[in-house]
Amino acid sequence: MTARPDPSEFALDTLLRQQEHKSLLRFIVCGSVDHGKSTLIGRLLYEAKLLFDDQLDTLAAESRKYGTTQGKEFDFSLLLDGLAAEREQKITIDVAYRFFSTERRKFIVADAPGHEQYTRNMATGASTADLALILINAQAGITRQTRRHSLIVTSLGVRQLVVAVNKMDLVGWSEPAFRAIEAEFRSLAAELGVSEVVCIPIAARSGDNVVGRSANMDWYRGPPLLAYLEEVDVAAAAGRRPFRMPVQIVNRPTPDFRGCSGLIAGGEVYVGMPVQIWPSGQTTTIDRIVTFDGDIDRAAAGQSVTVTLADDVDASRGDVIAEIEKPPAVTERLAARIVWMGKEALAPGRQYLVKLATTMGRATVEPELRVLDLDTRNSVAAERLYINDIGYCTLALDRPFAFDRYDDNKETGGFILIDPESYDIVGMGLVERTSEEPRLGWLRKRLSALAPANKTTGPAVGASESHLRSIVKAISWRGTGSVDTFLVTFIITSSFKFAGSVAVTEILTKIVLYYFHERLWSMVPWGRAATR
Repeated sequence: MTARPDPSEFALDTLLRQQEHKSLLRFIVCGSVDHGKSTLIGRLLYEAKLLFDDQLDTLAAESRKYGTTQGKEFDFSLLLDGLAAEREQKITIDVAYRFFSTERRKFIVADAPGHEQYTRNMATGASTADLALILINAQAGITRQTRRHSLIVTSLGVRQLVVAVNKMDLVGWSEPAFRAIEAEFRSLAAELGVSEVVCIPIAARSGDNVVGRSANMDWYRGPPLLAYLEEVDVAAAAGRRPFRMPVQIVNRPTPDFRGCSGLIAGGEVYVGMPVQIWPSGQTTTIDRIVTFDGDIDRAAAGQSVTVTLADDVDASRGDVIAEIEKPPAVTERLAARIVWMGKEALAPGRQYLVKLATTMGRATVEPELRVLDLDTRNSVAAERLYINDIGYCTLALDRPFAFDRYDDNKETGGFILIDPESYDIVGMGLVERTSEEPRLGWLRKRLSALAPANKTTGPAVGASESHLRSIVKAISWRGTGSVDTFLVTFIITSSFKFAGSVAVTEILTKIVLYYFHERLWSMVPWGRAATR
């Protein structure tokens, strides 16, 4: 779906050059059910003259069959509601994507479902958006689903919001009604930490303020919706971030060439630049930057390149090539915000596959889950996260991962959780903290210092108990467990010496029994977590 060039002036090369130099805006349209999302996008395409004649003919036929206008005029919602169930029920279920362009800019728009049970679909569309267009019914006002969608898009890193107050005809084109909704939403946006909010009154069904100015709302002095979308500045900050390139594949077409291929997720890279390979931490420099069109001296975020390294270092799929001055975090634990999509609830102790950038591993959910209350926007303790819940959890990884906070870099700070049996995507994750010291972390450090250095990468899940560990556990348990024996004996006999003798005897005998008990169970595989 794109602009139709004049046949008399059509030149393919010219058209391609024009499209290549236009900026691209990805935006998502979301809001409560029946607030007019699909109708708005359809009207936008129609008023901008971006529909072909065959599409208009099909739309006229579909409007007579499924539309709410009884065929008297176009039902623009049918342009994007492609599923039969969507047309029959007059709702949006799946995320519908459309590409179109104007003389100033190219667009990719995602029409997100409004029903609460399809929130996971909406979150998928928001994950790649630069801007969110939130529709609000002027008559209904801000709803719970409006708050949910606003929270989701801002949680997924969308910091520019456009509020289209739709169906202004139902409130008599009232400016006070519009201003009340605008004030309420700005208050909500401030609580979400968003300051860039633009509110536009529209009527999608009649086209008021969609492409051209509305005669019914002469009190509104701002730009129409399409004009604003063409001019809004969404210059990506990826180029200003530290250099990151997750390795997608090691490219070796000949014995003499070995390069690391991938998409640059942030910053810039140049020939001769010192870099590090993470999570190993090896240092080297960039020898060449190879593209389909040949070698280049410099590349930036958004480009797919192959880099060769000056030294013979180990770099493979899943590793991250980064600048030395600002390295990513490397750890086996991460604290994240989770958008849960699975039918089976997220619960502590469960294992999932985790895919972050180009690396894949296993993650175990640690205790102390929290779920976000959409009404108060506060998190409360929870035993599980259910479908469409947004919450917080800590994941224990099976090996060190290199990553950033999601607010710093979406590509290296966002991940998905995959069911290891069905391979369904069950959750979206956003790294909030690159490292989090667990409770009693000081004790873990002291105990770790007593153990010999572990040369393997990651924890040995399900490994057998060592002899030293069994002895220490036996002494610590019986030492604390015999305190009550000492106290009871002293109360009865009033003799410190006798009570101490009984307690020491109990400690020595039961340490031996406990040690052999531990050694026996260390050889029993039943009940252990599966090893990697």
